[in-house]
Amino acid sequence: MDSELKYQVHTFGCKVNTYDAGLVQKNMNARGFVPVQGKTETSRIHVLNTCAVTAEATKEAQRYVRRLKAKDPFCTVVVTGCAAQVDTQKFTSLPGVDLVVANSHKGQLPELLRQFYAGTLKEKIFKSNIFRKEDLEAGGGLEKEHTRAFLKIQDGCNSFCSYCIIPFARGKSRSIPVVELVRRVNELHQNTGVGEVVLTGVHIGDYEDQNLKLEDLLEQILLKTQVPRFRLTSLEPVEISERLLDLYQDSRLCPHFHMSIQSAESQVLRDMKRNYSQKEVRESLLRISERVPQAFVGMDVIVGFPTEGELEFSETLKVLKETPWSRLHVFPYSERPGTKAATLLDSVPWECRLQRAAQVRELSAQRLLKMAEQQIHKIKDVLILNKPARGSQGLSRDYWPVRIEGAEAFLPHWRGKEISVRITGMDRSVTANQDVCLIGEIYE
Repeated sequence: MDSELKYQVHTFGCKVNTYDAGLVQKNMNARGFVPVQGKTETSRIHVLNTCAVTAEATKEAQRYVRRLKAKDPFCTVVVTGCAAQVDTQKFTSLPGVDLVVANSHKGQLPELLRQFYAGTLKEKIFKSNIFRKEDLEAGGGLEKEHTRAFLKIQDGCNSFCSYCIIPFARGKSRSIPVVELVRRVNELHQNTGVGEVVLTGVHIGDYEDQNLKLEDLLEQILLKTQVPRFRLTSLEPVEISERLLDLYQDSRLCPHFHMSIQSAESQVLRDMKRNYSQKEVRESLLRISERVPQAFVGMDVIVGFPTEGELEFSETLKVLKETPWSRLHVFPYSERPGTKAATLLDSVPWECRLQRAAQVRELSAQRLLKMAEQQIHKIKDVLILNKPARGSQGLSRDYWPVRIEGAEAFLPHWRGKEISVRITGMDRSVTANQDVCLIGEIYE
């Protein structure tokens, strides 16, 4: 096989990018490119599927380009994804980047590479107005060696939150029809036997297929497919409807919520251009606790937003202490060029942002440990992963990473399968990201 055609996709950022990575792999394979197998093979083509949610995310991709070229000066580096769309010039002028293919042209990437190697490509940058992009390029979601499939049901965003660049990277909100998604889930199950499908998008609460909403999509998927487990990605407080919670009575819908709250103080939420207040934050968390009492609830929180003074931060901290949730993903606010928030005159000192982040992370760590202790002696259905993550070998339906003691010899046989595990303890050493790994034994 021509070594020049061997490639590797490097994915940065969110689960939507994970889906897109699967799509890139599928398209590359169809055009004769060959993914590298294992760590011993050398890739000559590196596709960087970038993130642009913060300025630091773009810098991370730039540093990665430099490392790749330092290791192999003759490799081909293609930059695609969100940073290629909104920070195009930063890669155009970066030595070592051979092609810049923005989100607007991501579906054309394999053909552009073919033309590049044929010497017929006259340009280096491929980008157009993302708001004119109508298609969602269905068909990705399953990266090689992954046990779980990420299925993009929606892309783009119409919210234009004041701190966020993503609408300019992904375009307007648009959704894949229900019938197509049901077909795709069945195809994934029949062709790969995948044990879990994660329904993802930039703003899945905006899902709309004519008069059908997210709840309608979930009803049809649960009714017309056989995949054992489904999971949703990020939702906002106002999107936690009673009808949605009713659907969680079906055990195939994993009791796991990822909430994008960002703050719990009403004025800060208004300044962020979020469409809810502290009241909706409290009410949504209480509804989840009442209707899906065993659910794992993770939340995104930004601290140090320009208009978040000490009183506003104290109010957010107070609400977090008083409400039910499992774990927080905490981000000190980072100015993102191109957003409205970056033009605000107020600014919280960086040291103060870090101190606030440390406070909230400590609250999260304490809460997570307490909840982990409550899992001991419980029986959980655990999906054994092809690629261990977070110090674990499997993932429970309620999103706990689980390591199975004394089962190493049997794990290859169980990969991709769900088994019952009795939780016997926990490993607190997996703390780099305030994580805790549960420890268990096979339950028969």
